[in-house]
Amino acid sequence: MPEAAITGTDTPGSTPTNVPDKPALEGLETRLTQRWDSEGTYRFNPETTRGEVYSIDTPPPTASGSLHVGHMFSYTQADLLARYQRMTGKNVFYPMGWDDNGLPTERRVQNYYGVRCDPAIPYNDAYRPPAQPAKNQRDFDVVSRRNFIELCEELAVEDEKVFENLFKTLGLSVDWDMTYRTIDDASRGVAQRAFLKNFAAGDAYLAEAPTLWDVTFRTAVAQAELEDREVPGAYYRYAFTTHDGDPVHIETTRPELLAACAALVAHPDDERYQHLFGTKVTSPLFGVEVEVRAHPLAKPDKGSGVAMVCTFGDLTDVTWWRELQLPTRAIIGRDGRLAGEAPEWITSEDGKAAYARIAGKTAFSAKEAVVEMLSERGLLDGEPKKILHPVNFYEKGDKPLEVVTSRQWYIRNGGRDEHRRATFLARGRELEWHPAFMHSRYDNWVGGLNGDWLVSRQRFFGVPIPVWYALDTEGNPDYENPIVPDDSALPVDPVAETAPGFDESQRGVPGGFTGDPDVLDTWATSSLTPQIVGRWSRDDAFFANVFPFDLRPQAHEIIRTWLFSTVVRGEELHGTVPWKHAAISGWVLDPDRKKMSKSKGNVVVPTDILEEFGADAVRYWAASAKLGADTAFEVAQMKIGRRLAIKILNASKFVLGLGATAETVLTDGTDPVLVNPLDRALLAQLSDVVEQAGEAFAAYDPARALQLTEAFFWQFTDDYVELIKDRAYGAQGEEQKASVLAALATTLDAILRLFAPVLPFATDEVWSWWRAGSVHRAAWPAPVRVADGDRGMLPIVGQALSGIRKAKSEAKVKQRTEVLTAVVAAPAELLSKLEAGLGDLRAAANARTIELRDGAGELTVSEVELAPAEG
Repeated sequence: MPEAAITGTDTPGSTPTNVPDKPALEGLETRLTQRWDSEGTYRFNPETTRGEVYSIDTPPPTASGSLHVGHMFSYTQADLLARYQRMTGKNVFYPMGWDDNGLPTERRVQNYYGVRCDPAIPYNDAYRPPAQPAKNQRDFDVVSRRNFIELCEELAVEDEKVFENLFKTLGLSVDWDMTYRTIDDASRGVAQRAFLKNFAAGDAYLAEAPTLWDVTFRTAVAQAELEDREVPGAYYRYAFTTHDGDPVHIETTRPELLAACAALVAHPDDERYQHLFGTKVTSPLFGVEVEVRAHPLAKPDKGSGVAMVCTFGDLTDVTWWRELQLPTRAIIGRDGRLAGEAPEWITSEDGKAAYARIAGKTAFSAKEAVVEMLSERGLLDGEPKKILHPVNFYEKGDKPLEVVTSRQWYIRNGGRDEHRRATFLARGRELEWHPAFMHSRYDNWVGGLNGDWLVSRQRFFGVPIPVWYALDTEGNPDYENPIVPDDSALPVDPVAETAPGFDESQRGVPGGFTGDPDVLDTWATSSLTPQIVGRWSRDDAFFANVFPFDLRPQAHEIIRTWLFSTVVRGEELHGTVPWKHAAISGWVLDPDRKKMSKSKGNVVVPTDILEEFGADAVRYWAASAKLGADTAFEVAQMKIGRRLAIKILNASKFVLGLGATAETVLTDGTDPVLVNPLDRALLAQLSDVVEQAGEAFAAYDPARALQLTEAFFWQFTDDYVELIKDRAYGAQGEEQKASVLAALATTLDAILRLFAPVLPFATDEVWSWWRAGSVHRAAWPAPVRVADGDRGMLPIVGQALSGIRKAKSEAKVKQRTEVLTAVVAAPAELLSKLEAGLGDLRAAANARTIELRDGAGELTVSEVELAPAEG
């Protein structure tokens, strides 16, 4: 292990003990964070080998988003693992990035500054946004693409400072010298290089196809970004007409798409419609003939059993259109409005007149107009049936998605290729999932894919798609043969830079070129975080030392997006899974166990919590939850964590005040200094806790490690420390004092290390009182094995002491009141333990005589005779 990687003090140091008069948690975050920064406590040492490294593919938070307690929760859980691995001797590579490109940043910039982007407007190098943004978006400043991108850059940097401050206050052991932004030059270069490699290998392709489209943001949306929302609607029933004049009723929630109908479908086994398969029927209002087709996706029990296929009402329409090879009859444009001219398939004058009443309208207004026309002509069969039904939305959008035909870039992800799908499912099985049940979410997502990954977006602040298109003599782009840049030129911006082999005067003219105006989906960059932070294609030796990464920590709701898309890039670029382990966090719920959200008004601001309880208390709450478990936001749990941190300070002060020093810390449980059986019993218990907590951490179960450590700590402070005070003060001679001080020092040393991943501030503060360096560069504690230590002794002696103290409390006397006699009864197998600790028990209870009796069942304390109160 390189010296710079681990600099712990695991042999007794010569640092003199220096305990403050009044230890406190207040101010520790600021002081210790500054010290860790200046000393490089968490700095990664690049002079290393792969076997020495533990690398973490840290989630880059969306810096333009709001801070919430979920950030504190999930990032703390990842940090626990990082800190443990560092203490086991690993050279931990733990960078931090900011996901600052894409729609969330654009939307924040629009609202924050009061601006809208229009690429047709020229750049204004003197532009500054208004001091106060306009209230109505229609009154926003309209700025050039370059001005808009500059504003995005400006605000993103400020937002990132807020996040960094939060994470430092929280005590994340990130190497803050290794940060990145998903929009910086290095990230853009990596994203474009990966895309071009995908393109060269045939894994990325350009196609004109039905595309999910958000009409508000005017951009394509990928399957992984969909969100089903329950919205009110209605079924409208009306009839198509056969050549014989018979009605064929359909029921639809989207009558506005009647003019886009390409077929009717029914289930092949539905006897009601089998005689119609292969025949044609005529649509109402527009008089267009469409064929009746059979398809197994049609549901006989839904509506009338026959469905109107429009291009396109939803993704099922896309499936029918593709599999039945139906004509494309699109009428809704990218602006969410119907085409202004009657389409060519509407040929009758009545049909054209009907279309004129919906031309140019929004989908909502067109629906009203079509229903009105059907009612006027008596074509509606009955009243509309009101329903609540799930509708596709973009996860960040406010209006239902449309499906429009557009030319987009795709990356193959197994959605249309069973062999490739099987490969990605196999990669999922190679990962070690924590918890294991999260693997099923991955399998379910990959198994349910119905198309390739759409990666192009019609936005501005993102990684430009690095291609140009030559224009023919009529000015039409040659989409079949994109022009790509030389690798050395990356990153490029085809909208602002000239295509290779051309000059700027040829932009946009026949025989010249045009740049692809789109940008890559933000996930297309975030899916490359291992390559970005690992310096892929820029520093091969560095990349080989960190990749494949050891850990991907993340939330469960983005398994389908971030985790899967990173697996796709790992396979297509490197032929491997990108990490060994995936640690999945659950959601933070409100106290009523409902998901926190702005709309529900139950969001908690994390800075307020950190100020009220302190970082260690918040980390304790997060560490108490198992990976993958949805966890309630509990102030009570944070109060417990704060009390624990304060107790560590106070108990440590007391132990060190008794005379425990670094020189008295034992590494060998057979050391002859341990002359007292209670001291040996304590260290035997400690050895078990160290071993079991280490096993829990190694199994990615820090909550279990905390539970074990905390239970032992309270027994140490409540029982052992109380029992040994007399010996520690020297009342039973120097030999007994030396024994107890060795046990105290050894236990305190181990407890600080055990708690260090969870409570980094309190533990490092105490460490500085009596040990050199930082506890966070010390090793994970090693078991101090005591062959003859009786692990059951301390609990039973502590129970006897509690019984005597309870008798004093019930008698309403001080705990120092002398006990003249008392009887402790216990089963025979426990009496030997009590006998071995009887001296400490008498001293702690201030008892002259304690009689031990053989008794069945649980230990009991009785016949307590107290000395009469003085005066």
